[in-house]
Amino acid sequence: MNAISSANTSDAAAVKLHPQTWRAVISSSIGNALEWFDVLIYGAFAVIIAKLFFPTENETVSLLVTFATFGVSFFMRPLGAVVLGAYSDRVGRKAALSLSIVLMTIGTAMIAFMPTYSSIGLWAPAGIVLARLIQGFSAGGEFGSSTAFLVEHAPHRRGFFSSWQVASQGLSLLMAAVFGAGLNGLLTPEQLYSWGWRLPFLFGLLIGPAGYYIRRHLDESPEFAAAERTETPLRDTFSGQKMRLLIGTGSVIMATVSVYLALYMPTYAIKQLGMPAWSSYAATIVSGLIMMVASPLVGELSDKYGRTPFMIGSSLAFVVFTYPMFVFLTSAPSFVNLLLLQIVIGVLMTMYFASMPALLADVFPVQTRGTGMSLSYNIAVMLFGGFAGLIITWLIQATGNKLSVSFFVIFGAALSFIASTAARYVLRVR
Repeated sequence: MNAISSANTSDAAAVKLHPQTWRAVISSSIGNALEWFDVLIYGAFAVIIAKLFFPTENETVSLLVTFATFGVSFFMRPLGAVVLGAYSDRVGRKAALSLSIVLMTIGTAMIAFMPTYSSIGLWAPAGIVLARLIQGFSAGGEFGSSTAFLVEHAPHRRGFFSSWQVASQGLSLLMAAVFGAGLNGLLTPEQLYSWGWRLPFLFGLLIGPAGYYIRRHLDESPEFAAAERTETPLRDTFSGQKMRLLIGTGSVIMATVSVYLALYMPTYAIKQLGMPAWSSYAATIVSGLIMMVASPLVGELSDKYGRTPFMIGSSLAFVVFTYPMFVFLTSAPSFVNLLLLQIVIGVLMTMYFASMPALLADVFPVQTRGTGMSLSYNIAVMLFGGFAGLIITWLIQATGNKLSVSFFVIFGAALSFIASTAARYVLRVR
């Protein structure tokens, strides 16, 4: 298997695109956007959800429980990766994508209409946990299957087309921040806690049916349709591709840490720096906008120059600059300084993340690509994404040091620097 594949051929621009390539981009991006919008909205409104569904006498404990519930769903992601990823390798990308968006929509509906703790007691947090578990299982198969579906429509331009997955996540981050800033600015606290927090979940609920319709009316990806299939993709991945799985998982860590850092910043600004909610969400809008607009450009450049230069450079920059950036912000907390920090995070995050999906596609062969990408992505997201808010909140509480957030980021960046370097020099992926 040639892991580098045809993504780096010199005549890429001359290869004709499959007729359904852009429809594949839309269908994949819609599901990915829905997944991340729901995840980001839960994190963005964590303070409100904590009080409505997990009330305790100690606000920090309440917030910790909320982030723990947020993280519990990520335990389901590897299971979803195994079941839906292997399903996509055996039956097809289209079938797996249709199933995942139905499950995601069910989970979103449960959160949108769930009565609060004051109405139904312990059934309320139990219902939220169940909804997050369903969403976690669905999300476990979404990224790997949808990214494989994309790159297999345009194997000569994997970087560019797979980067639309990241652009859709940037749109989700942007929309989550817009809802956060808008609702906090336009509604009174009473309105926000009564019904306002439900609006973004209801908005997310509208995306599901459209995504399902588009996915059901697409053909199977041509590269997968032409490939010889395996009946044991999970066994093949673990038996013959352990090094690829390890490097793939390590490569996802920095993408996960950077996104959840941007997600955590509103909570950090509100709880640790005492900044108004609207300013923290407004600054996050910038990160989402950078991610949405710049991802296709980075993806295009990765087709030309390779994935690993962007990933190695970005992870090294996170190692070097994260601590000084947070010293700068905490010593002079202001909207302008928070905005500057979010700009830097947005640029470095996009450099890394927009290159990463194509690298994963290069790492795994088509027969096990859905399984390998899903497992790599979701193991990393479970460990470094789902519990990011919980870990950061606990670190700050335990150490009494507001700069503790930087230690988590630096650790993740160092691991991804090692993994992306190994991808280049061990697997020979550019």
